[in-house]
Amino acid sequence: MSNNPGSAPETHDPSRDELRAEETRLEARLGELHAGDLAETQDDNFADGGQVAAEQDEIMALASDLRTQLDDVQRALGKLDAGTYGICEACGEPIGDDRLEAMPAARFCMLHVAG
Repeated sequence: MSNNPGSAPETHDPSRDELRAEETRLEARLGELHAGDLAETQDDNFADGGQVAAEQDEIMALASDLRTQLDDVQRALGKLDAGTYGICEACGEPIGDDRLEAMPAARFCMLHVAG
């Protein structure tokens, strides 16, 4: 706990390391998917084009989910830099420490999580 007047509390600073690690993990996972190359990988001679299309759809959905998670992590890192980390985007109240420990990129308090 900081006793310096005007300084931001440092209770969430350990979250920066967690968020950076999660950012790296998500970027690596997205890179592994090669989602942008899916159209080029389909074999026209493959007998079950429907299965290939279904697998590609599944990969694209996973990539979209990973991108959303990455956006949330990067938004949280920006909030750390701006000094607004841990504040609910809906009501402006602090997000509980337990929630931030479980989900460091949380944007909303428990009251507003369901939107």
